[in-house]
Amino acid sequence: MDLTDQHAFVTGGGSGIGLACAKAFLADGATVTIAGRSRDRLESAAADLDGDVAVSVLDVSEETSVAAAINAAHVRAPLTIAVANAGTGAGGPFLETSTEDWDRVIQTNLNGTFYTLKHAGRAMQKAGGAMCAISSIAGLRTHQLMSAYCTSKAGIDMLVRNTADELGAFGIRVNSVCPGLVVTDLSAGLHQTDAIREDYLSCMPIKRVGQVDDIARAVRFLCGPESSWVTGTTLAVDGGHHLRRGPNIMAGS
Repeated sequence: MDLTDQHAFVTGGGSGIGLACAKAFLADGATVTIAGRSRDRLESAAADLDGDVAVSVLDVSEETSVAAAINAAHVRAPLTIAVANAGTGAGGPFLETSTEDWDRVIQTNLNGTFYTLKHAGRAMQKAGGAMCAISSIAGLRTHQLMSAYCTSKAGIDMLVRNTADELGAFGIRVNSVCPGLVVTDLSAGLHQTDAIREDYLSCMPIKRVGQVDDIARAVRFLCGPESSWVTGTTLAVDGGHHLRRGPNIMAGS
């Protein structure tokens, strides 16, 4: 369970799932760097964390920003864990989806994950490590009105499998976690709309909305020594939602 001498880099680490992951790593003795676009949010989060934590301002949609942040973190302490968590969303009918919205979601979610895994992988190339991407139930099951988001998350899972296949030779493990409906700022419009929330719950054998700690515990496992023979896997943490259908997002209209 001990993560002493491990250094975890977490994008989107100032709130939600990313912050919960940072707390999980710190609780087991790791050094942590939380990264995101808002310095104020990161510093506020860091002030509430207990342990060796630093902040790094970046924009995951820009490769040079990601590369610089990861390189600086690696200089601070050798990087051994990376969590590609930062993401965004967009909603609307497929036929009315603008190229701008499509590109924004793909650039942040899929390309941002690519940049994070690529540059963290380079940092870990000599000594090995573990990386985890945050995907979504929306990458496993269709979600009406969320075509760009679903596509970006499905792409993340394939990226993880391909990356794991290549980087295993360097002792680097790569996995992804697919959260179901979790209480975060990004999902507020879903779980705060009664009809949509109830439809989500009807698709779950374990009928409750998820919490960020549910996801953080899975990420902690996949990035820790307990999972040393696990790579290229996609772990659904969703109350069993992946066993059934996608939610009826239009239930709230």
